Amino acid sequence: MAAPSRRLFGTNGVRGVVNRELTPEFVLLLTEAIGTFFGRSKILVGWDGRTSSPILSDLVASGLMSAGCTVYELGMAPTPAVQYLAKAGGFNGAVMVTASHNPPEYNGIKVMDFTGVEIPPEGELAIEKIYFKKQMALRDWNSLGEKLPAQDRLEAYRRAIMERVDQDVIRRSRFKVVVDAANGVGSLTTPYLCRELGCEVVTINSHIDGTFPGRLPEPTPANLDSLCRTVRSVGADVGVAHDGDADRAIFVDEKGQVHWGDMSFALIAEHYLKQGGGREVVTPVSSSQVIEDIASKYGGKVVWTPVGSPYVSRTMIARGAGLGGEENGGIFYAPHIPVRDGGMATALMLEVMATAGERLSTLTDRLPRYFNIKDKVPCPSRLKSRVLRQVKKEAEGYRVETTDGLKIWHRDRSWILIRPSGTEPVYRLFAEARSKEEAERLSSRYKAVISRAVKRNVRRS
Repeated sequence: MAAPSRRLFGTNGVRGVVNRELTPEFVLLLTEAIGTFFGRSKILVGWDGRTSSPILSDLVASGLMSAGCTVYELGMAPTPAVQYLAKAGGFNGAVMVTASHNPPEYNGIKVMDFTGVEIPPEGELAIEKIYFKKQMALRDWNSLGEKLPAQDRLEAYRRAIMERVDQDVIRRSRFKVVVDAANGVGSLTTPYLCRELGCEVVTINSHIDGTFPGRLPEPTPANLDSLCRTVRSVGADVGVAHDGDADRAIFVDEKGQVHWGDMSFALIAEHYLKQGGGREVVTPVSSSQVIEDIASKYGGKVVWTPVGSPYVSRTMIARGAGLGGEENGGIFYAPHIPVRDGGMATALMLEVMATAGERLSTLTDRLPRYFNIKDKVPCPSRLKSRVLRQVKKEAEGYRVETTDGLKIWHRDRSWILIRPSGTEPVYRLFAEARSKEEAERLSSRYKAVISRAVKRNVRRS
């Protein structure tokens, strides 16, 4: 029997356009439900630099306190800092106001438990039940929660990252680093972290501005031209780009070449396995085979999960795995905290480069080479299940995995992943092959298959 689907929570919390889906009334009621779910608890609250975040954070605090929670305000901070401090500070949970990489008109609510990891789906379903059944347990006037300033600040988070890497070997390398914080809250941590590790730091887009004037907050190669040019012009060793809440990191080598998250994760996984950090690495089924190639080379094992950072985090906790990663630039390092963390990823990459004593371009050139294509096809949400069944019929005769959507394997280890978006009326496609032409062929073929299936079903409905 299929598990009930969530109606508010998506892959990474609740998100929407401010004053359209995310109205003040909705946020207040939702956080009253979250407060009811936690009961009389200590909850850490943080927010990113979006123009709507101060308003929404006040509503979040009010909703939680009305249900009897004691709210500790951290203020503006990266999501992974809130997650780390929630765990380290002994809080019962945390709420982060952020829409991560989404455009500036969006915002969202992430809910974490005492581990600092986003609550599991059954917790999200419990909150939704409270919300939709209007079962919020609001307290009387004399037993409301209170709001207090959080004692631990971002310095403690930075120190915790530094304790997990070889500071001496990084300092001896005297790297020059360009940090592109996307006008987001990574500005508050990563430049300082790199300086404390002995790096010369150049920053771009590092003043916090919720309109994101420098570039859009998602660190895709198309958005990183300024970072690439800056790395080349100042003769930097590496560039790092964050998303709006700094839980992801995409790296640019000294030649100004962007390396997608699969490549940086492969380098960190290689370093981790060589250093004896553990045997298992965890990653979603959308990740490149380069991860499996590296793991096999060093006697490791890849544990595949559905797409979404909470799946990686929860799998790492369940299996005791020390390292996880995503193709979008998420690195999860359990000795620090098993969530994706752009600051931790930056420190680990500096350690990789310093230990190897080689340029980032040289290190990536040695990795097995694959070509990837990402695309999407519009599909009304009501038709997604029916369309997926029809696409599966088209794939008869091929090996098909169903961890998340359909992963269809073709010859020469080429594959395509077709999965319904959890937040948009689209199907997402990830294709990988040994040649760019084969990856494009796979993507075009199945894009056409999905489009035909959607048209057939639209006519029938």
